[in-house]
Amino acid sequence: MNLPAQLAQHFRAVHYGGNWTAVDLKTTLADVTWQQATTGLGTVNTIALLVFHLNYYVSGVLPVFRGGTLEIKDKYSFDLPPIQSEIGWERLLDKTWSDADDLANLIEQLPEERLWEVFTDEKYGNYYRNICGMIEHHHYHLGQMVVIKKMLPPTARSGV
Repeated sequence: MNLPAQLAQHFRAVHYGGNWTAVDLKTTLADVTWQQATTGLGTVNTIALLVFHLNYYVSGVLPVFRGGTLEIKDKYSFDLPPIQSEIGWERLLDKTWSDADDLANLIEQLPEERLWEVFTDEKYGNYYRNICGMIEHHHYHLGQMVVIKKMLPPTARSGV
């Protein structure tokens, strides 16, 4: 297996399982209701906000992997539109899985030499650094989601 394929597999694993941490987004979020996802705990981010934040970057780099430009700005990465129903939560999750699948497929198709090329601007480093950075970023916030789920009050945990 070449390096882009391995990176794509690693990116898929943080989403769907099979990584060293034995924790993934799909399993962690499978039993989270929209009420739980949007329950605030003081100044801690909500689960929904963290999912949005992660996917903001995935959806933002997709155009770059398709030959386009990077248009996203960090300052908008927490601008989650309100989620007011299970349908809204499911839409966010569906977009997350779809964008993750698209990006993993594009990573897998990269010629290996492309990994060492500049990613849109020298200040961002190369493609390899950005792919690894996204995976690390996902694991970091996934850990937060696991802890937040445990901290939810009993009524939020049961969906009541």
